[in-house]
Amino acid sequence: MSMYTEQQAKAILDKVIALSKADECTATLGGGINGNIRFALNNVSTSGIVTNAELAVQVAYGKRVGVATINEFDDESLARVVRRAEELARLAPENEEFVPAIGKQTYKPTPTYNAGIAAITPEYRAQVAADSINPCKNDGLIAAGFLSDSVGFFASANSNGNFAYQQSTGLDYTCTVRTEDGTGSGWVARNAGSLDDFKASREIQTAIQKAKGSRGAKALEPGKYTVILEPAASAGLISFMINGFDARQSDEGRSFLTKKGGGNKLGEQVFDPRVSLHTDPWNPDVPVMPWDGEGLPREKMTIIDKGKVSYLEYSRYWAKLKGKEAKGSPGNLIMAGGTKSTMDLVKGTAKGILVTRTWYIRMVDPQTVLLTGLTRDGTFYIENGEIKYPIKNFRFNESPVIMLNNIEELGKPIRLGDDESPFVMMIPPMKIRDFTFTSLSDAV
Repeated sequence: MSMYTEQQAKAILDKVIALSKADECTATLGGGINGNIRFALNNVSTSGIVTNAELAVQVAYGKRVGVATINEFDDESLARVVRRAEELARLAPENEEFVPAIGKQTYKPTPTYNAGIAAITPEYRAQVAADSINPCKNDGLIAAGFLSDSVGFFASANSNGNFAYQQSTGLDYTCTVRTEDGTGSGWVARNAGSLDDFKASREIQTAIQKAKGSRGAKALEPGKYTVILEPAASAGLISFMINGFDARQSDEGRSFLTKKGGGNKLGEQVFDPRVSLHTDPWNPDVPVMPWDGEGLPREKMTIIDKGKVSYLEYSRYWAKLKGKEAKGSPGNLIMAGGTKSTMDLVKGTAKGILVTRTWYIRMVDPQTVLLTGLTRDGTFYIENGEIKYPIKNFRFNESPVIMLNNIEELGKPIRLGDDESPFVMMIPPMKIRDFTFTSLSDAV
């Protein structure tokens, strides 16, 4: 069994808490059903369902902490995992930054569950694969992609009387389309909260058009260019930057938000006034769980207000040390924008480059958030409001902080996820001046 009702989950967690003889105990139970289908070379390669549920028990004796996990939930197994956690705690060194388990909290439910996604069948997955493969076959192209859908639950309880339970669903789709000679490549990815927001036969056309349009790419000299970044191209950059919105990193001089002479830049103008970013767990387009990893209730909070830093994350330890209030860390990022599409921004560009995707992003300098990475799967030269021709991919060295100070225009935000990000996001396409490309790449 991998799905548990609230009553079933609470019964298990209550048993665990009662079994513990430690100073405190926190138990979390999560599980679900994950379906998937994978295709490559215009053929389905794998299809399956994975089910699992797991219990994690954390106990503390003073400042000594032990954690143990198990996926069996009979009485004997529950007793065994509690004893194991307690044994590990007794052996552990004291954690000088230990913070006791949170007290009883109130969580306002968020709309993370969608019945349509929860009811996805193998036949539906097969149809998604067919709707992706067949148009490519008919056009002499090669498709490779992956669909993953999930329905799950998460529950937690502790010896202070706190309890939380909620179900969630998710759907992620990605497909890369290549020309038969390997010279053209296009890509599309969708993160959807409802089946109404996803249709593979529609999404695949984006990848097909980019693949066909990217053949015969020309080399362009590296340098600084005006760029149109599709939302997927900027999502990873912004996620890296948000990691720097940490009070401790800032206070200790390890962040781009460290203030010269000490302290942090909370309340200061750091970005273009058109940049506004907030988090809202109840947003119907990108809902997330109403609590964070420590069980703190999430709130609707402004992160950047018209270019000013409005939020820094305080861990419970750092908040206690600094006399601040610890709040639930964000689970989504919602950036303000305009009404224009990516192609509308292209039409208003005299000369520039359209970047549809960035990948292999890595940190160069955390104190300036200087990042490096590559463009991929369709990069195009723009002239007089039109896409003129495909160009070879670039390596870029750019800071999202600088990028968000070089805004010329923002488009309409869309929902997306990012492979290397913990956030679900609403990000607009962006027109950015002086984006730095440092070298060419022969990768397609």
